[in-house]
Amino acid sequence: MGAVREGDSVNKPARDSTGAAGSSVRSDKPSASSLRRHIQRFPQASVLVIGDLILDHYIWGRVSRISPEAPVPVVHVESESMRLGGAANVFNNILSLGGRADICGIIGSDEAGRLLLKELGTKRSGHRGVVVDGNRPTIKKSRVIAHNQQVVRYDVERKGELKPQLQKKMLRYVESRLREVTCLVVSDYAKGVVTAGFMADLVRLAALRKVPVIVDPKVEHFGFYKGVTVITPNHLEATQAAGLHGDGDQTIQEAGETIRQRLGCQAVLVTRGERGMSLFEGNKDSWHIPTQARQVYDVTGAGDTVVGTLALALSIGVSMREAAMLANYAAGVVVGMVGTATVTTKQLSETLGE
Repeated sequence: MGAVREGDSVNKPARDSTGAAGSSVRSDKPSASSLRRHIQRFPQASVLVIGDLILDHYIWGRVSRISPEAPVPVVHVESESMRLGGAANVFNNILSLGGRADICGIIGSDEAGRLLLKELGTKRSGHRGVVVDGNRPTIKKSRVIAHNQQVVRYDVERKGELKPQLQKKMLRYVESRLREVTCLVVSDYAKGVVTAGFMADLVRLAALRKVPVIVDPKVEHFGFYKGVTVITPNHLEATQAAGLHGDGDQTIQEAGETIRQRLGCQAVLVTRGERGMSLFEGNKDSWHIPTQARQVYDVTGAGDTVVGTLALALSIGVSMREAAMLANYAAGVVVGMVGTATVTTKQLSETLGE
């Protein structure tokens, strides 16, 4: 069966963010006013974000000629900026939407690490969970942007699992915060923080406190995510993880159901770019949400916005479907901006319409 259209009943029990059966599925979608009321409650949420911290470096300029040395554009640099990326961008999105957030990850003992800490330091929450690893550089992605188009990107990073003592230090920090947080987000960029053992311990600790776990995944780590609450692959990650090809409704339907069954998670939210999102819950429930993007300039960091918004919504007890709708609207805002971006409560409320 293909993905169900937005608002269609699937004749299954509705499920809340904990997976408990509830009343029958409504045939109409939530009103803009009810979604705005959820947004107003975001300050009640407290989310701990765990994962790969990235410093996004932007070099802004213009091009007026081609280099005589090679067939490449010559960029005249006009300005530079630093932004929080990876797990740090999820953290930033949560704060921008009015929630409380904390972060746990790794930086190097270098200038990029100091700059990342400086960016974190301007935010409202602390960052005692940021651990320094003197044996690897802080992950830094530098993008050269000319006339709102990315010319080139170059990365500084060193992949590989963290030393056991660093993983234990991070887990101890997570355990110390579980009494206070309403949701955990794992932002996995496959740079070394997330391992099979780390995820198993994290899921176990979260289950003891009944704290939901949301994962923004990488294909090579799908086997690590067993038992999480919800996973948010894009359509390519979903089909690759399920061993399928194509991106049609039937393929995405099969991929979503396969992933949910393999991982034993409550829900799979597949982001599909201009085709919106498809949500798969228990008992083969599925629901398609059309895209809300008006114009796409840059998809950088859109997945970070999705998981951040989803975490806030689930934290305040919103149903998985309404949480997915809010995440879809939020993603529609950030893809209309150039570079790593966040969405504010005002922007999200305004994009809901009437």
